[in-house]
Amino acid sequence: MSLLNQTVGQVVREKARQFPEVEAYVYPEHGIRKTYREFDGETDRLAKAFIGMGIQKGEHVAIWSDNKREWFLSQFATGKMGAVLVTVNTNYQAAELEYLLRQSDATTLILDESFKGTSYIDIVRAVCPESAHSAKGEISCDRLPKLKRIILMTESDEPGMYKWSELEAFAEEVADESLESRFDSLDPDDVINIQYTSGTTGFPKGVMLTHNNIVNNAQLIGDFMKLTEKDRLCIPVPFFHCFGCVLSTLTAVTHASTCVIVEQFKPLTVLKAVQDEKCTALNGVPTMFIAELEHPEFKNFDTSSLRTGIMAGSTCPIEVMKKVIHDMGADEITICYGQTESSPVITQTRTDDPIQKRVSTVGKPHPHVEVKIINPATGEEVPQGEPGELCTRGYHVMKGYYNNEEATRTAIDPDGWLHTGDIAVMDGDGYIDITGRIKDMVIRGGENIYPREIEEFLYTHPSISDVQVVGVPDPKYGEELMAWIILKQGAKETAETIREFCKGKISYHKIPRYIEFTEEYPMTASGKIQKFKLREMSEQRVEV
Repeated sequence: MSLLNQTVGQVVREKARQFPEVEAYVYPEHGIRKTYREFDGETDRLAKAFIGMGIQKGEHVAIWSDNKREWFLSQFATGKMGAVLVTVNTNYQAAELEYLLRQSDATTLILDESFKGTSYIDIVRAVCPESAHSAKGEISCDRLPKLKRIILMTESDEPGMYKWSELEAFAEEVADESLESRFDSLDPDDVINIQYTSGTTGFPKGVMLTHNNIVNNAQLIGDFMKLTEKDRLCIPVPFFHCFGCVLSTLTAVTHASTCVIVEQFKPLTVLKAVQDEKCTALNGVPTMFIAELEHPEFKNFDTSSLRTGIMAGSTCPIEVMKKVIHDMGADEITICYGQTESSPVITQTRTDDPIQKRVSTVGKPHPHVEVKIINPATGEEVPQGEPGELCTRGYHVMKGYYNNEEATRTAIDPDGWLHTGDIAVMDGDGYIDITGRIKDMVIRGGENIYPREIEEFLYTHPSISDVQVVGVPDPKYGEELMAWIILKQGAKETAETIREFCKGKISYHKIPRYIEFTEEYPMTASGKIQKFKLREMSEQRVEV
């Protein structure tokens, strides 16, 4: 497997030449389906529209919506004309949007009108009131001095904002030669994407990723899944997250597979799409797979077309993996591990790995990727089988954080190693197990405890649907464990029955002192559980 030296746009054109009549994407909810030939034409026209609007190579274009077709087309159109796509979390409110637009120096914002009852237009007006009195394309905003253009994905009349059809009309003013000139000027080492870290800790940072970063990562991910032009990948994960725009859309396109796109995750919508479109692959974070498997109507759907897919985004419970393999039929499902800063995938299980390795590890490092596990205090590599911080080096490491050299220097050392902040153990066969974040580790009475280990044990309880374990301060031991448990529908348990289940099976000091039952966890929009918020809630509960 040699690395590619291609831009995102070159990948689209190559697949359209090789597989013109294969479906590139399907929106089952809207009855839209387009071949690779049509998709190539659509993204050429949209690239010309962006050029006609005056967007230069290297300019930052922010995009804010769920998995709309306009988002999907914009991803590949900017990849053809060199604007840097800045992805915006769908859950953002005014302060977060303002921070991202200002920090990223975005000149253009593409957005939907609303999301889950929140008016995006109202938020934009609050952040940039001048937009309501500006000519289209000539916004002058005190708080966002770089912002010039706002484009709606709809046909609503909003002062200062282009309709989608008005954007498309700009393509008529641009000759094919102008697009080709721009297309040919792009270099695979150019930054083409800025993805903001999801904010499970502190302020989000803008991760700069190049064509080479994401095209090669997507190529290798799909190779590990054995994707071809005959595969159909169901995509319910959000585009704004690297799981959506690299592991899903770009991974499918690099292999001429079909993207079957779900605009917003709902378990029934996903199950219906898998059945009706005969999807061979399904991506999702563990909470999505749990919601699908535990839906009362799950057994009414035929998911037998499934072969593979990716579970990633947070720790993948072993019991859930087994159900995806046996109950859904995705017996070649893979697990990916990585972070936005590494494009994002560092390790992945292979479809033919032994089942035990596939359910209990995150696989081996990808080709062209170096990995070492170090003692974070000394920087020295630890012996095999010992836990330490996972560091990685290679083509996949980000260019850096946008306008944040200090954070870049903290993340990437002078030798080019990206320090992930994750605790990992490598076994004798080279498989890696992620045991937690350095900052999630609980030290109780001098003993290092990894919450992941206790979570995996509690998943074996027949009444438990999901569980998260955090540390809370304790005057005697320094820290104690607290488990937050979501029970399966109709299950009845108490803190005492859970503790009884643990006795004699795990060490006494690993049995959570505090146990709370909940219906949901604080989450990022990409489906990651925010452990820092759980810790805050825990501290309030135990009144430390």
